[in-house]
Amino acid sequence: MPGMGLLLLKGMAVLGFISTSAMFLIWWERKVSALIQNRMGPMATGWHGSLQSVADSIKLLLKENIVPAGADKLIWWLAPFFVVFPSVSAFVTIPFSEKLVPRDLNVGILFVTSITSVCVLGIFMAGWGSNNKYSLLGGMRSAAQIISYEVPLLLSIVLVVMQTGTLSMVEIVRAQAHGWFLLRPHLALAFVIYLISATAEVNRVPFDIPEAESELGAGYHTEYSGMKFAMFFVAEYTNLFIISAVAATLFLGGWQGPLLPPVVWFLLKAYGIIFLLMWVRWTLPRVRMDQMMAFAWKVLTPVSLANLLLSGWLMLR
Repeated sequence: MPGMGLLLLKGMAVLGFISTSAMFLIWWERKVSALIQNRMGPMATGWHGSLQSVADSIKLLLKENIVPAGADKLIWWLAPFFVVFPSVSAFVTIPFSEKLVPRDLNVGILFVTSITSVCVLGIFMAGWGSNNKYSLLGGMRSAAQIISYEVPLLLSIVLVVMQTGTLSMVEIVRAQAHGWFLLRPHLALAFVIYLISATAEVNRVPFDIPEAESELGAGYHTEYSGMKFAMFFVAEYTNLFIISAVAATLFLGGWQGPLLPPVVWFLLKAYGIIFLLMWVRWTLPRVRMDQMMAFAWKVLTPVSLANLLLSGWLMLR
C-alpha cells in the first residue's frame, strides 16, 4: 500500500525531527543561559558541549525506573504518554513550507489548539498518581494555569481566523503574501497576547509555577526518573517549538521570505521566537500564583476581548 508507506515515512520524519529538535533546544537553552549569566555552559562533551544532550539521553535511558510506594501505578505510568502524545500529534498540521506539511487539514489551527490542551491531563495525572502532595499541588496549579491562559490565547488566534476566514494553517500563511499580520496594529497586539499566554501554557518563567523549586521541588514530575522523566522534558521542548511555529505561521508569514528556501525561513522565524522566550526566561523573575492568575483574568482576557470586538467592528465597516 503506497499511501500507507508514505504516511509511515512522514511519521518517522516527524519523530526524527522532534527528538533532534528537543536535544538541540536543551543544549541551546544551556548556552543562552550561560551567555546571559556570563558563564561557559556545557563545553566538555563535543564542540562547545554539542554532544551533551546525547550524553544526557543515554544517561536517562540507563537510569533505574523507580515507582513510588503507594502510587496509583496505572495513572503514574500513563501520565508521560499523555504529555508526549499530544505534542507529537500537533506536528500533523504544522506547515514547514507550502509542500512540506504532513496534512493540510481545513481545521488545522483548531486541531493544534485542541490536541495540545490534552497535555494538562497528563500533567495532572502525574501529580495525582505520584502519591506526593507536592506533585499533586504542581499538577493542580498547572491545570488552573493552562485553563486560564488558554482563554486569551484562543481569542488572539480567533482574530487571525476572522482576518483570513479560514482555519487551515496553509491558507493563513498564503493570506500573508502581501504583508505579515504582525505589521497590522490590532494583530501585533494579538501577537503579544499570544506570546505571553503561550509562555504560560508551556510553564516557562515567569509563569513556571507548577514546578517552582522553592515550594514544590520539581513539581508534578518529582517522583519520575529515567526515561519517564526524559519524556516530560521532550514534551516541554516540543511544545516550545510548537507554540513558536504556530506564532510564525499566524503572524510572521510562515515560510514566506526572499532568497532563502521556504523551510529555512520557517525555521529561522520559529527558532527566533524560541530564542526570545529563552531570553525572557533567564531575565525575568518568577511571579506569584495569585499574580499570575490575576494577570490572566484581569488583564489579558479583557484586553483580548476588547481587541477582538474592536477589530470585528472595523472589519464590518
